[in-house]
Amino acid sequence: MSNAVRFSSYGGPEVLEVVEIEAPLPRPAEVLVEVYATGLNPAESALRRGEARAGSTVELPARQGRDLAGVVIATGPGVERFSRGDEVMGWGEGTQASHVVVPESQLMPKPPGISWEVAGSLATAGTMAWNAVEGLALGPADTVVVTAAAGGVGCLAAQFARLHGATVIGTSADARFDFLRQFGIQPLGYGPGLAARVRVTTSAPITAFLDFLGGEAGAAVELGVPTGRVLTVLDEEAIDERGVARVEPGDLVALGRVSAAIAAKQVRLPIADVFAIDEVAEAYRALDRRDAAGKIVLGLRVVDYPGQRVKEPAIKEQDVTLGVPTPHERLEAVEAVPAAIGDGSVRRRHREAREQADAGARGQADAEAHEQTDAEGGRPHP
Repeated sequence: MSNAVRFSSYGGPEVLEVVEIEAPLPRPAEVLVEVYATGLNPAESALRRGEARAGSTVELPARQGRDLAGVVIATGPGVERFSRGDEVMGWGEGTQASHVVVPESQLMPKPPGISWEVAGSLATAGTMAWNAVEGLALGPADTVVVTAAAGGVGCLAAQFARLHGATVIGTSADARFDFLRQFGIQPLGYGPGLAARVRVTTSAPITAFLDFLGGEAGAAVELGVPTGRVLTVLDEEAIDERGVARVEPGDLVALGRVSAAIAAKQVRLPIADVFAIDEVAEAYRALDRRDAAGKIVLGLRVVDYPGQRVKEPAIKEQDVTLGVPTPHERLEAVEAVPAAIGDGSVRRRHREAREQADAGARGQADAEAHEQTDAEGGRPHP
């Protein structure tokens, strides 16, 4: 049997459920993969809400998930590149499941230097970021704005742009400014008047605009960026009405180049949090807030130990207390100084002890000097 995420009606994360299904069997040119990790993407939230792009339909109950990393369990007839036990990464349909069948052409070997969580998050975010930067041919003369720069695709796109020598201004929640600075990104907060705030940040012309947040194409036009150099993922209105270009996920060639850059530590994909499959609704709530520093991941092989007594709480303390004032009665703080310190007696005793030690040292030095003088003059001791 296999566990899989499904939704039978459109709506928020609450419509997601984990169901038990028969384990799938690979057909010719297909591979059965036990999924270890699968990254979450905003496009999946849009699909679940019934906001699928024109021309695409979803048959309910629907599967969910695209990215994956895991281990080959079985292969169908004609599969030549993989065998049982191989570690793989790539993309498929309905990958938020313990087992999934994937065409051989959509898989590649997982580099040993990449963690499961990162490998399971690169097929969409990584190749989108790669295609965006390579398609624009960014270089040292470019200054580019990246919205949602702390998210998975935005963070990678900003790093790829920096590798090409471009200057990057990235928007995010204020709490993520230091996160962006570590990648050499100039941070700028979310909010209205983006174009005006960008102009305050730099006097250089903005030559490209990567809108991974959505809804900021107007700011790009106001900054004078040609629509052909304004890219977005989910903003269908900007694509239809403004002629903004859509960023699409890449192929295995792009995935191989992205994973090679990750393995060589040229770029990093931070993992904001890892959720078990039973916590998929909470995982998407975290994703939909759009303030996570890096990728949100479902971990299908979360380690648990027999007899384990301590478990991480479902709600992290900082999630409910960070930035929240704590009401309490006003307290009067009075400095209580011990009498021995307050009246100076300790300092006085220390001073007297130092004076006695100094006097004893001087007396000893005088005695030694007298003995030396007597010895040199041949006079007897008194």
